[in-house]
Amino acid sequence: QVQLVESGGGLVQAGDSLRLSCAASGRTFSTYVMGWLRQAPGKEREFVAAISQNGDSTKYDESVKGRFTISRDNAKNTVYLQMFTLKPEDTAVYYCAATQSWYAIMYSGGYDYWGQGTQVTVSS
Repeated sequence: QVQLVESGGGLVQAGDSLRLSCAASGRTFSTYVMGWLRQAPGKEREFVAAISQNGDSTKYDESVKGRFTISRDNAKNTVYLQMFTLKPEDTAVYYCAATQSWYAIMYSGGYDYWGQGTQVTVSS
């Protein structure tokens, strides 16, 4: 079992940067694909980014490609989401999640474990 705890959210202005962190418990972190998903008020949870177990592969939603970077440090059991040039439409609760299937990363139902979420609010 994996427990995930996100941190780093906050209130920022458009154009600012923010880095989210997700700390995982357990010794199996390196066996999981890690993803970031977000949910804005009144909207469904959506995929943001994912990274493979060893960090060699990443995938981004088109809306964040070129602005967000996902990375991981398996020695620290932590995955990061560096966000640049934030926009008001990035406002959401951001969740990190773990799955053992790369093919499931685009879908909320494909993840086995979830963090509690961290709020990111971008003002215009």
